[in-house]
Parts: sequence; structure tokens; C-alpha cells
Amino acid sequence: MQAATPNVFVSPPVSQNVNDVDVYTGRFEAVDTVDVRPRVSGYLEKVTFRDGAIVKKGDLLFIIDPRPYQAAVTAAQGALERANSQLKLSQQDFERASVLIKTDTIAQSLYDQRRQAVQSAKAEVTSAQGALERATLDLSFTRIVAPMSGRISRKLVSEGNLVKGGDSEATVLTTIVSQDPIDVYFDVDEESYLRYTREAAKDGGSPSSRQVEIALPGETQPSLTGTMDFVDNRLDNSTGTLRQRARVANPERHLNPGQFGRVYLSSKAARPALLVPDSAVATDATRRVLYFVDANGTVAVRPVVPGRLFGNLREIASGLKPGDTVIVDGFQRVRTGDKVKPVTRRIETTIGANSARENLQ
Repeated sequence: MQAATPNVFVSPPVSQNVNDVDVYTGRFEAVDTVDVRPRVSGYLEKVTFRDGAIVKKGDLLFIIDPRPYQAAVTAAQGALERANSQLKLSQQDFERASVLIKTDTIAQSLYDQRRQAVQSAKAEVTSAQGALERATLDLSFTRIVAPMSGRISRKLVSEGNLVKGGDSEATVLTTIVSQDPIDVYFDVDEESYLRYTREAAKDGGSPSSRQVEIALPGETQPSLTGTMDFVDNRLDNSTGTLRQRARVANPERHLNPGQFGRVYLSSKAARPALLVPDSAVATDATRRVLYFVDANGTVAVRPVVPGRLFGNLREIASGLKPGDTVIVDGFQRVRTGDKVKPVTRRIETTIGANSARENLQ
């Protein structure tokens, strides 16, 4: 008894214009980051913020014991008063000498000494004023305020500890990072960068002004958009990639520095492509193949070169013609040379995780 001719579902390839979408792994980083360090040394008296809180520029964060610096201010004020008193006395002596020198009552050398004493007293006043300003400034540094707005980390030093200030080795008390906007950094290979540059040259733009879309972990579709604003000035010698950056609005502050995201960079120019369901592409030993049905209902196998994935459709770069009849379902039950009964099925398209938007135009 002759076996029944099997049914297979067939369809011609989808001929559409597509936009290539490149996907890169990116990491979010704060636009601004500050290590909060004291400018003066002393014992930490008080911490005035809550760990992880949002702070505004100028908010009080730490208080260093101000008493030694208040004492220095008092001493500097006393030194300034002494210098002013000495200046007043020197000016009086010089005024008397100025009257007496006109009648030759005093020697010229004494007159010169009185004049020099005034100049020296003025210098002492200037020095004392500088010392008072420095002491007052140091006193103000005992109150450490937020240098910018953002989210603060935890306190790294507890009350009662001695902290060092004044230089690059000063104690780090906490850190503050800005959150809105936030940057995402990603690395682009050299070939892709050159392609973006050529596209930008045609439009009269720049590769550093492209729009990107971003999907967070657990998302199958991008939920964020950003604008590129930076391309590094040289490729990494070890990886052959170029660091790029896009700036993303973060008004709800849901994004934090250190998070990962998938960055989708779409080509600006659409191009024609032939696509088939990705499930229709089979593997034959080391080749990728498609199953076809000719006009006589006979199965044939042809090697193909797959291209990019657009939703559930796979681009076929070579080995496929617009008029071919491709087996899209049921090729597992047939072999080359078998007679089959083709049933036409319309190819359904969906958007998959590798497409930043509907790429079929």
C-alpha cells in the first residue's frame, strides 16, 4: 500500500525593508560623582544625614569638633587687634617726626626709621588679617556640606573618630552620585563604528548624536531612550572597541550607577531583505539549510547564509530568491526528493528580544 503524501506548510519569503539593530551591553554610570572628604582634621562630632537619602547641594552632612578652630579664630582676632594698635602708634610717631623734620629738630635717619615703622606695622596688619581669614575659613570647614545634589551613600566614618583633612589623602566620609540624568556606557566594535560614521556623513550629522533605546534586565523590549553625547578618542588596543556614551533621563531615579542594560543602536537607512521564520532554518551537518518545494511537489534542500534576526524572522543573506517556496513547518518529516503536498501558510511576524522596534517597514 502506497504511503500518503505528507502535507507541509510553505510560504514565499517575506520581502521587506529592514533597519539593522545592533545590541550592546551597557553599564549605567553617574554623570557626576563626589567623594566627600574633610578639609580640616579633627574629631567627627556629628553625622546629620540618613544613609542612602537624597541630598541637595548645601545640605549639612557632618560636623567636626569646632572648638580648636574657634580658639584659633579668637587668637587671630587678638593678633589683628595688636597689629592695628601698633600701626596706630607708629603712625602717630611718624606724624610727629614729619613736623620736626621740617625744622631740622630730628635727624633724617630717625625720620626714616619712623616711616619704615609705619610700613612694617601695615604689613603686620595685612598678615594678621590673612591669618584671621584663614582661621575663619578653617572654622567654616568644620561644617561639611553637600557639594552637589544627588543620592548619598552610607557614612564611612562614625562619630568620635579622628578624621584627616586638607590633602589628597584626606579621609573619605561618604560619596554622592547624581541620578538625573544618568549615563550608559557601551563598547562598539570598529567595523560598526565605521558604518555609523558613514551613515552620519550621508546625513550631515555625527555618530555622537544618535538616538539609542535601552532595555533593562528582565525586559524583552526597550523601555528607555537616550541620546549619544560622547565617543572616545581612541580604540582600546586590547579589545578593538570604542567606548561610547548615551545620556538618559532618570526623573523617577529608578536607575542607579552600576546597573546593566542592553543598548539598541538602529541603522538610519533601511535596506531590502528576504526573511523567513527563524524556525524554518535547519542545520545539516555543518551547514545551515532551507527546505524548498519545487513546481512538481518535490522536496529540495539548499544551503543558505543566515543574517540578522528581526523579531521571529531570520534574514537570509544568500541562497534564497524572492520566488522560492520555502517549507516553514513540517520539514522534519521529509527528505530530499520526497513528494509532498504543499499547503500555503501566511508568515506571522512578532517582535523578539533582538529588535529595538518594529524593524519591518
